[in-house]
Amino acid sequence: MRDVVFTRRSDWTPKVIRDNGELKLMLGAGADANHDPRTFTFPIGEAHLAVIREDLARHLLLWSAVLPLCDAAGTRGRLDENAAVALLDPVLLSAPADVDALFQHIRWDRGRLIAHGADIALLERGQFCAAMRAATETPDGKRAQEHDADRRRARRGVVLGPLDAAILMYTGQYVHGSTIPRRTPDAVDPVLLPEVMRVIAAAEQACAGMRIGLDPRRGKRATDKGDWDRMAKTVDAAVRRAHPELVDDAVRTVSFLMCSQATDRARSTPMEDDEEAAGDRADFGEGARKTILSFTDDKGVEKKWLRASPRTATAEFWEFVGDRSAADNEVFTIEDEERGEGIQLHFYADSVARITTAREGEDGSDPEYRVEYSLVDGIGGYRNLVSAFVRGGCAALEQHGSWISDVAEFERARRRRDAE
Repeated sequence: MRDVVFTRRSDWTPKVIRDNGELKLMLGAGADANHDPRTFTFPIGEAHLAVIREDLARHLLLWSAVLPLCDAAGTRGRLDENAAVALLDPVLLSAPADVDALFQHIRWDRGRLIAHGADIALLERGQFCAAMRAATETPDGKRAQEHDADRRRARRGVVLGPLDAAILMYTGQYVHGSTIPRRTPDAVDPVLLPEVMRVIAAAEQACAGMRIGLDPRRGKRATDKGDWDRMAKTVDAAVRRAHPELVDDAVRTVSFLMCSQATDRARSTPMEDDEEAAGDRADFGEGARKTILSFTDDKGVEKKWLRASPRTATAEFWEFVGDRSAADNEVFTIEDEERGEGIQLHFYADSVARITTAREGEDGSDPEYRVEYSLVDGIGGYRNLVSAFVRGGCAALEQHGSWISDVAEFERARRRRDAE
């Protein structure tokens, strides 16, 4: 039979129970192998219960001292009850000076005390009982998280100024630098908000007109890493010029914000291309007379584009790539059977081949093809090549690369490029 004898407002604060007539302290800590919370108990006396009832600070100090023992138990181990019981008198019944001395020599949970209002400066000086005079029953988990983030930064030698901290608060990255940034002006001290907005305005002006495009080679929602890097460098440079006093963490969070929002815009934009944005397809000369194109991947899957399609050929092709591209599927071909030409994109090698019919097959013989290779600079280069081919065929590719027909010569050029 288990009855609750005493509990505080917070659900997680250790309770005092009576289990088959014996007083015990019960607390939840950690998780088992199935990720369910673990519960630990150990015996206490009536004198300990009296202090726990009357003295919130001592109750919280005991909790902080016992939690490392629970952590040591892991997902399956038993709580070291002897060690837990050995903490009761020194934490609950000793003089404040003795409690302070004890905590200098045992492991204790810093975040638990800070979440419940401990004075951080006094904790740092080892004055634990004094630090807990302002303790609250209701925890503030965010306070503990922010303190932990400050400690991690301090280990890297980073000290935030008021504006640095305000910028990290604005982007929601004060606690976790890997969190996707967002704009949260309400989290910033109103006195500092105008200065934060000046920093953001400098970043926005620097990257105005820049965009981060999609990179279908890596999936339908993937974006161009090169575009991201260019935008981040542009924003970093502009913010550092305008506000040289900012630490790296603050500058990086601003560029991360700009790049993340540009990425969101790219992902919400239909996968169309420059051809459609430029206007009516009838203005594109040779390309406009194309009636059918065939897209294939390295697995032999084929998709046809017809001129009557409501979408452009380039948009259809890049959607095909986004759907099909994978680590073992990195070669894609666009073929214009009517004109006897095509291009083959080698994503694994950042290269492309253009293929034209040199001689038609006669009397059952196979046709002869001319194959030329060129290096490609990222997804932007591939987009230019695909768009040019769709509009004007292989002839339109002449200005988009140095075309090499000798395979050995091309391989040497590729190795030189990769070595640079």
